[in-house]
Amino acid sequence: MTRQHTLDPDWAPEAVVFDCDGTLVDSERHWERARGVVLRGFGHAPGPEFAERTKGLHYTDCGALMADLIGRPDCAQELAEQLLAAYRSLVARDPAPMSGARELVAALSRTAPLAVASNCPADLVEFSLESVGLRHHFQHVVVPEGPIRPKPYPDTYAEAVRRLGSNGENALAVEDSVNGLRAAKRAGLRVVGVGSRPSPDALDLSSLWVRDLEDPALLAWASGLPPSAPRRPGGTCAPNVPPPGGPPHTGSAAAPS
Repeated sequence: MTRQHTLDPDWAPEAVVFDCDGTLVDSERHWERARGVVLRGFGHAPGPEFAERTKGLHYTDCGALMADLIGRPDCAQELAEQLLAAYRSLVARDPAPMSGARELVAALSRTAPLAVASNCPADLVEFSLESVGLRHHFQHVVVPEGPIRPKPYPDTYAEAVRRLGSNGENALAVEDSVNGLRAAKRAGLRVVGVGSRPSPDALDLSSLWVRDLEDPALLAWASGLPPSAPRRPGGTCAPNVPPPGGPPHTGSAAAPS
């Protein structure tokens, strides 16, 4: 494992919540290409720094940033819709799981119930998971809708662990973006961060950082966890965070930009 900290070898999570894009499904390249397709239609070519700014954002927030970039803030909704349409077309043609995703998900599903917390629309997450053969492992898919706010708010993770009958303190998140790491951390989960070039913020927010989900020590830890015991029927646990739609987290990164 590449992070200096490790998960407690004697700790077994009661629930595990995964991000989807860039964590389970190799989709960031599709988002980047979709942004380029849309912006070039308006005479702009986004650079690498724009890709970093938009990673992990809700697609509507990304549309707003794109509209600002072209000097047309009034076009934010139109750009968001074009972005989503371009992405759907790209992922439908070339779906692929992230390295190690199938093995890690299979190992963890033997010890705890699983859910997905994503900033993407539910039907898109469902399609992505189905396309790479992972959907059947997950009991719930939680996305921003109604009172559930997008990452970096904690709502998607808090709701996911609630539905799984656990709470943040006894659950694990697996994430690749700073916004997602912030959301999981605020919901009280222990977090495994994944990616080849973590920022200092990402490292600080994660309990453990690995280059990819094929990390041998991570897979060995997951494979060595005890099988899940039968869960008591009824009831869910309340996470130790404000309810979805409640007061926003205060601090330097409280809301999506």
